[in-house]
Parts: sequence; C-alpha cells; structure tokens
Amino acid sequence: MTNLLIKAFIKNKDDLSSPIVRGKYASLAGITGIVLNILLFIGKLTLGILAASVAIVADAFNNISDAGSAVIALIGFRLAAKPVDKEHPLGHGRLEYVSGFIVDMLIILVGFELLKTSIDKIVNPVLPTVGTFTLILLGVAILIKVWLFFFYRKIGKVIRSTALKAAAFDSLSDCVATSLVLLSAIVAKFWGVAIDGWAGILVAAFILFTGVKAAKETIDLLLGSPPDPEFIKSIYEFAKDYPRIVGIHDVMVHDYGVGRQIVSFHAEVPSDSDINIAHEEVDKLERDMHEKFGCIVTVHLDPLVVGDPLVNELHALAENAAKEVHADFTIHDFRMTKGETKINLIFDLLLPADCKMPAADAEKAVTEKIREKNPDCSCVIRAEHPYV
Repeated sequence: MTNLLIKAFIKNKDDLSSPIVRGKYASLAGITGIVLNILLFIGKLTLGILAASVAIVADAFNNISDAGSAVIALIGFRLAAKPVDKEHPLGHGRLEYVSGFIVDMLIILVGFELLKTSIDKIVNPVLPTVGTFTLILLGVAILIKVWLFFFYRKIGKVIRSTALKAAAFDSLSDCVATSLVLLSAIVAKFWGVAIDGWAGILVAAFILFTGVKAAKETIDLLLGSPPDPEFIKSIYEFAKDYPRIVGIHDVMVHDYGVGRQIVSFHAEVPSDSDINIAHEEVDKLERDMHEKFGCIVTVHLDPLVVGDPLVNELHALAENAAKEVHADFTIHDFRMTKGETKINLIFDLLLPADCKMPAADAEKAVTEKIREKNPDCSCVIRAEHPYV
C-alpha cells in the first residue's frame, strides 16, 4: 500500500537529493496522517460519548492531537525546504527538528491530560455502555495505526526524517493505547467491571514515556549529537583511495538538516610533496565527497614528515608515552623541531569523549612520560576531545 501511494503521488521518487521530491514525500506522509487521524477522532469521540467511556474519549483526543502534530510537521517540512537567504546562509533545515520537538511536546501534553482524566475516572467510576460495533471500531483503529507505523517509518527512512520517525513511534504507542482501551471495553461488556480509569493511566504512562524519549532525541539533534559511526567510517575509507593522502584526523560534522551537512577534516600529506599537486588532490577529494555524500566538505592540508628515522623514532616514543598514560589516548599533527639544547615535540593529544582526566593533567602526564624516556625532549602538547 505504501509503495502504491508513493508511486501514485510522487514523480521522480528516486531523486532524494531534490528538496522538491523530499517535500512531496513529507506532504504525502503528512496528509495521509491528517486524514486518517481525523476520521479516527470522529469515530472514537462519537462512540466514547455514547458509551460514556473516558478511555475511548481520551483515545479520540489522542488521535486529534496526532492530526495536529502532522499539520505542524508538514509546516516544518515546508519551512525546512526553503532555500538559503541572507539571514540563514546555511538554510532552514533545522526547522524540521524544531517541528519534531513541537510534536513531542504535544504528545507529552496529551499524556498528562489523559493521566488527569483517568485518575478522576478511578475516583468516580462509571461502567461504560459498550456495544459490539464499538469493539469492532477499536480493532479497526488498531490496524490503521499499525499500518501508519510502517508507513511513517518507511518514508522516514527514505528521506531521513527525524519528525517522521517520531510520528512512527507515536503511532506505535497509539496501538498500545487503543489496545488497552479495547481491553477495558471488553471487560466492561462481558464482565461488568469498570477498569476504564486504570486502562487510561496505563495508556497515559506509555504516551508520556514515548513523548519524553522522542523529545530527548530531538533535543540531542538540536544541540549537536554525534554523527552516524558508519558515516564517519565511510569518510575514512573514502580518503584511502587518494594516494597522496597518508591519513586524516580532526573530522567534524555539522548537521543543519538533511542535505545540509558540513564536513571538515585534516588530510596528512608528505611534507616533501609539491604543494600545488597536493592541493589539487585535496580539491578533488572535496569535490568527490560532495558528489558521493551530498555534503559540503572542507579539507585542511597537514604536512607530515615521512621517511626521517629520528622523526619516526620520536613519534613512536610520544605515541607510546600517551598510551602508557591512558590506553585510549592517541596523537596526531606530530612535528619535530631541533633547538640549541632541546628537541621540541609538538603534537595534539586526543582524549576519549568519556575521559575524566582534565586536559591540563593529561598534557602534563604525557610530557613527564616522554621526558622520562628522553630528557632531551621538550613538549608542546594540545589536548582535545573528538568531535565525532
């Protein structure tokens, strides 16, 4: 069904680099969600009022909040697709994350309202009047939400949309919520026991959990979360195909929304290379990466001395000293200069993201280790944490 809708409403469906095509995917997802959730709201609200069931009525308002969330997400997609302008030179891609956060807040709000209503129903219990048609409608509603989960999830993966992934998990939570409402309706119809309020509390707890989890993920994106490890690995692998580039380090990824990723890193080249040829190689790497990954790439050229026995020996000494201080310490940007009385070792010390040792203490400890091994060495170390 999802493939049929995509085929029917989206031309050039495979051109995912196009903001227009991506917008059409988002519109299809948003409009489908709006229509189905409004229909579910009307049906559940009518039956909930007739049956005097707070759980069914609450579930109905959960659906109308989903429709509202779909409207907000749709607006967010449209705004995110706006081209760059003078005030926003990096585009408007993060508006999609903002819309996703608003959706998450709506989910949490619905959870709190449902919790409050359910507690009142426990204090003042009323046995719902449940008919067979009500049970059938609730069952159909569950199937629709299951389909919406797979529908949102597929389109979310295709266009790499955080908002649609959040909508998918919201649909899944709705399945659980409606299942609990259906269970309470069955118990009321066949056993004459009012568990409407208790079912509502369970539904509210699940909705709140889903909303808080989704909000945390969206906030992480807005703050700047680590990029996909597979993406970083592919960057390292890609750079290996360029013979003049010995290695890369200091990789940074800035995410301004899908299609607006900015990648930068340092590329190490032999210091005896022709600077013009090395620069041409780096330029080619930037262009090729832009074509393959669809991101903006900036590469800094780092000269690296290779083939000098003394430099290699002292590089190994510094590397081993760092490992002795902490097994996960690494070094890069290593340079050596000879002074009148000392040999200067200049390098960056990379500390793991979860390292508790202060940067100054790490620099001091590695310096002491190096001087223990070779008193003629003087160190200039800059400790830093990775950005990926």
